[in-house]
Amino acid sequence: MNGYCLFAFVGTASRKWELVYIWEQATPEGKAIIVVLIIFSILAWSVMISKAVQMRRAKKLNQYFTAEFRAQKRVLEMFDRRIQAEGCPLFAVYQAGCIELDARLRLPEDGGRRKHISLKGMEHVKRTLENAVAQESLKLESGLILLAIAVSGAPFLGLLGTVWGVMSTFGHIAQQGTATLAAMAPGVAAALITTVAGLLVAIPSMFGYNWLVHTLRVLTVELDNFAQELVSRMETEYLQDENGETQIEPYRVQVEQSEP
Repeated sequence: MNGYCLFAFVGTASRKWELVYIWEQATPEGKAIIVVLIIFSILAWSVMISKAVQMRRAKKLNQYFTAEFRAQKRVLEMFDRRIQAEGCPLFAVYQAGCIELDARLRLPEDGGRRKHISLKGMEHVKRTLENAVAQESLKLESGLILLAIAVSGAPFLGLLGTVWGVMSTFGHIAQQGTATLAAMAPGVAAALITTVAGLLVAIPSMFGYNWLVHTLRVLTVELDNFAQELVSRMETEYLQDENGETQIEPYRVQVEQSEP
């Protein structure tokens, strides 16, 4: 066991010194590209971790909110109770729709609500919900462009560093007039390290990007479905039918005026 640990330690130390030697042999252009790739890697991992946490939290909050929403008897019940759910995309859509519906129903005389809403007013509510869904989708999608850039750009940056390094190596050999393996190997190895760095940035970013895009699509579908469900309930409670009547018994909410 001790011999195996010693062998592993020696192997790790050897690889470490190999990387240091290759770094020392790299051209200034290659080193600059590696630094850029390291920055790309830090940004990509930061985006993947933050977006994964955000979307996982959004999925949990959406589940809790959906259960609470379907359990309420009136569509504006949670809105009247002033419930808040920060970070929940479905709640943001619900709140935007309820604010618009409440504004359309509000009576200027006594602060109560009308018994029903007109078809034109309901169209305004639908457009508000569509805008809210689009805004929440953009919030969830923000930052993914950095992963897309890392996936598509990192390999090409690495390839650029490799080609540049090989070109410099052959130019140096041509000046010296010697084409031995000992003269070529350090420069070629230093040139190839940029391709390795580019792939190390692109491969994790590709897996993370694909997973995040899939999760984003699922959340976007949930937003669209919820918006349709919310519109259906609003129309059932407040929209007049052809005879000028609502489908269920309307109710009136009187808002208490707060003291100045």
